[in-house]
Amino acid sequence: MEKCLLSVDWDYFIYIKKYCWGSYIENDKSLMDLWYKRYIQEKVKGRDIEKSFKLSPEVDTFWEKIKKRFQISKDIKVYVSDSHALSYDVAKENDCRIVYLFDSHADLGYGGLTSLNFEVNCSNWLGKLLKDKLIKEANIIYSSYTTEKPEHFKPMNSIYNVRYLDYNGLNENIKVDIIHICRSGAWTPPWLDDKFNQFIDDLGIPCEIADCPARKWDTMNISFSDQINYMMA
Repeated sequence: MEKCLLSVDWDYFIYIKKYCWGSYIENDKSLMDLWYKRYIQEKVKGRDIEKSFKLSPEVDTFWEKIKKRFQISKDIKVYVSDSHALSYDVAKENDCRIVYLFDSHADLGYGGLTSLNFEVNCSNWLGKLLKDKLIKEANIIYSSYTTEKPEHFKPMNSIYNVRYLDYNGLNENIKVDIIHICRSGAWTPPWLDDKFNQFIDDLGIPCEIADCPARKWDTMNISFSDQINYMMA
């Protein structure tokens, strides 16, 4: 039986108001400094940034639901990272041929097939797995908060075996060999990191943390010089 990777992006559970931000490069500044910059910009407009994001109540029942469709053993390997790009390495190193992705983004590559010529990153890792023939099947379960549509990826859909499913359309007893959970900190706010950590704990299986630095959100002690530095992010 061919191995299967279950990959879950934390942004699957997070609603972002449309006036909020778009895509960003994953780096140290995008993990923290940009969030303070956004906080300052929203405060100037008289808005509370934390009210621009909403966490889905589904987060509390997700693993319970998943275990009704997927077979997950107690000794399964679970990886946690900030970047979703790690899913490429996890699938490759463990010879996974099938991927089930729960995400607000398809991560097939943005900008058509040419985006798959770039190095592996958080936005194209799934498309790269298909292009490099490391997997034969990609199953995408979009968040209810996504703004994407399958037709946005017509070039990939026409060449590769990509399926867009919803939870109720999943088969039962799908055997999972590896799980990867990513935080996507450039898109998910640091004040929800405690909820993210609880989400990991709720799985009830020991995890290997790979490059997912802790973030401390403290808007009460931002100095004037800090504000200048953040606004330059």
